[in-house]
Amino acid sequence: MPMSHVQAQNSSRIIPLADLQAQHQRLWPELQPAIDRVFATSDFILGEEVRLFEAEFAAYCHASEAIACGNGTDALELALWAIGVGPGDEVITVPNTFAATAEAIVRCGAVPRFVDVDPQTLLMDVCKLESAITPRTRAIIPVHLYGSCADVSAVMEIASRHGLSVIEDAAQAQGATSHGKKAGATGRAGCFSFYPGKNLGACGDAGAVITSDRQLADRLRQARDHGRAGKKYEHAFVGRNSRMDSLQGAILRVKLRYLDAWNARRREIATMYRDLLAGTSVVPVAVPDTSEPVYHQFVVRTAEREALRRALDEEGIRTGIHYPIPLHRQPAFAPYVSVAEADRLSVADATAGQILSLPMYPELADRDVCRVAASISQCRPAARIPAA
Repeated sequence: MPMSHVQAQNSSRIIPLADLQAQHQRLWPELQPAIDRVFATSDFILGEEVRLFEAEFAAYCHASEAIACGNGTDALELALWAIGVGPGDEVITVPNTFAATAEAIVRCGAVPRFVDVDPQTLLMDVCKLESAITPRTRAIIPVHLYGSCADVSAVMEIASRHGLSVIEDAAQAQGATSHGKKAGATGRAGCFSFYPGKNLGACGDAGAVITSDRQLADRLRQARDHGRAGKKYEHAFVGRNSRMDSLQGAILRVKLRYLDAWNARRREIATMYRDLLAGTSVVPVAVPDTSEPVYHQFVVRTAEREALRRALDEEGIRTGIHYPIPLHRQPAFAPYVSVAEADRLSVADATAGQILSLPMYPELADRDVCRVAASISQCRPAARIPAA
């Protein structure tokens, strides 16, 4: 049957991996007054809007304190520094994450130690965690990848036996839960990025650390502001400049009110994808039973990723890869990993060549989800990755 004009238009329309313009157009009647409030006061750095956002985000995460900072990388580095991580220490994390996770460890003078991930969820394999602990281990950073939480309770149990701190990398998991607790709220601290593309994204760089340790919160607030001791030009220690702009605080306050609804929509889209892709040659990355995910990305695995990606791109469907090169294979971190250690990270190595992120954002229409799934179904069948 000949394709109708409407069908032709729909099939030629680009489906982006994410669509921030759609979000901001819808929110503009609320964002504009929030921005105007900041300009009316000229209170641009760590102002009232930031203080209000800190209180609201802490309450949302069920934590006592939220400390806003310049970005998610700073959040990790500040948290590690504040718990005393420094030269000679080791910090355990996973290799299939953004460079910032290990970068923060190295910038504190410590050494990243990588443990492999579960072959179905691609989250930290807790069964391999304890064997990675050495006398020099100071902390563990589980990464809540793709909006699913690692089993933080299991990590905490191991950490407690060895006297270690747990810092949650929750950059992709605003609103997700692990064992019913919000991401970031179980460990000693939880670190968030509000990079624009995140589930809760600023209009620029921004980040935060949450904690229920008051002393740690006080130290973090000083550290982000040049070690300031309270009064202007009085500095208790050498800190850094990692202060959130008031404009970002005002924007994040508006967006925070919609986060649960956006996350619910992401879960609806994920359910559609799973149903529509059943029986195809791609396998969605599994979600652990202990987590309620928020699907920062919807990631599938396929044995012929590049062929599928090219085919979807020709159909006007944009995709991504999170992440194509594990950190132990990156030149920046290879010096910290021996050959024997790298060989033990076989799951991260194998899956790096299989993963593909499909379009995922709250404004994604049902018809576009169907179009993505139909395009995948029409692609040449590939060798199937075993399902979870």
